[in-house]
Amino acid sequence: MLVTSVLVAWFLIVLGAGTAGVFDSGPGRPPLPLLLAVAGPPLLFALAYRASRAVRNFALRIDLRLLTAVQGWRVIGILFLGLYPFGLLPGAFAWPAGLGDVAVGVAAPFVLLAIVRGTPSWPTRVAWLNLAGLLDFVGAVGTGVLTSNSSLGVLSDGVSRASLGTLPLSLVPTFAVPLWTIFHLISLLQLRRLARAGTRPIRYTALADPVV
Repeated sequence: MLVTSVLVAWFLIVLGAGTAGVFDSGPGRPPLPLLLAVAGPPLLFALAYRASRAVRNFALRIDLRLLTAVQGWRVIGILFLGLYPFGLLPGAFAWPAGLGDVAVGVAAPFVLLAIVRGTPSWPTRVAWLNLAGLLDFVGAVGTGVLTSNSSLGVLSDGVSRASLGTLPLSLVPTFAVPLWTIFHLISLLQLRRLARAGTRPIRYTALADPVV
């Protein structure tokens, strides 16, 4: 399957780049490779979505229940809080990034339940979940850069810590964050399509396709 091949190739590329130290900018240099790895894939998806009908059709056919359930994996962000007491991550990054991820991950099953039950307000809940998830990523990437040892690390205290530009942590901003950002964008695009169509909210059943 093409999508699987793209995801595997993407993962292998960022894994290889991380192994080669591409994302570790080092002191005095801006983390441009890391920022490009974070922002590049969502931008490429946005361009492909706009330019290709096939991409649009594929994205809009993905089950919104699946996209919502996937956000439950964000609870793994509690690992940031686990690394903080050992001095491996700065608190200015670990606390907002960790708590934000956990909040989104905990909320996701409740939003999914609202979709499955056909709760009238489920589109609003889905919208807020995805907006909160995007805001969490913005905050996490921002605090990660500001507390880094790069030239943009104005909040860095100079203490040597684990770097988001080196493996295994580099896989978070270079693969997980942009992939989950694309999931957020697709969810919001599906909601926009419903709103523009002027249809009443879709009612989902546990095993059936959406019923309008």
